[in-house]
Amino acid sequence: MAGDEGVRCDLHGHLLIVTIDRPRVRNAVDGPTAAALHAAMDRIDGDRSIFAAILTGAGGTFCAGADLKAAARDGQSGAVTDRGPFGLCRRPPLKPLIAAVEGHAVGGGFEMALACDLIVAAEDARFALPEVGRNLVALGGGLLRLPRRLPYALAAEMALTGGMVAAAPLHRHGLVNRLSGPGGALAAARVLAGDMLANGPTALAATLAILRRAGGGMDDDAWQEQRRLATPALTARDRAEGLRAFIEKRSPRWQGE
Repeated sequence: MAGDEGVRCDLHGHLLIVTIDRPRVRNAVDGPTAAALHAAMDRIDGDRSIFAAILTGAGGTFCAGADLKAAARDGQSGAVTDRGPFGLCRRPPLKPLIAAVEGHAVGGGFEMALACDLIVAAEDARFALPEVGRNLVALGGGLLRLPRRLPYALAAEMALTGGMVAAAPLHRHGLVNRLSGPGGALAAARVLAGDMLANGPTALAATLAILRRAGGGMDDDAWQEQRRLATPALTARDRAEGLRAFIEKRSPRWQGE
């Protein structure tokens, strides 16, 4: 079944495959796309015939994060719903969700992958939180989840430099569950989903709830505190300069204010 706002949902038995389908902008998420992702997550929770889901991107890439051109035009990304940024980052579905990553998962795209329970990635996939390069702050849960999924030093290097990291080292450190050949992430994710779907669906959901709680799930206090800490950067003149530099395809001229 095709979505109306850059998101496709295809049901395969008890597995729903959710595809971000905006390849012209590397699957960057704007407001309507976030709303469509939110609706897909609601469908996963509300449809008793769906036991698990996969999130992926069309056109050989996962997601480039927020649509910064839309953000510069509208003054904000608009990619926030009741489920949080990008339609799922604060409150993902209550059933197992696998990210199938090809190409780049950067910024909010990486945060969406981190919001999933499992990650399958092609060997040539790349991950990054590049927000600091535009004087932005990754507020889609990446700064909360990344240090829980990686050694602190590696998480800090990714977040503070904004640099790209290949799938292989992230696999070695346990962030990526399984690697596939290029172009094979979705197929490998379907195999992983099949391993889960052989089990009882209500037991899967209960087990997932316990795992998330034991792993330190995201609570309201953590989300509110990160917003408070990020406010000086979000209200700085350098934030507007970072967005202008992105649109104009030049290096930012930082003022430290």
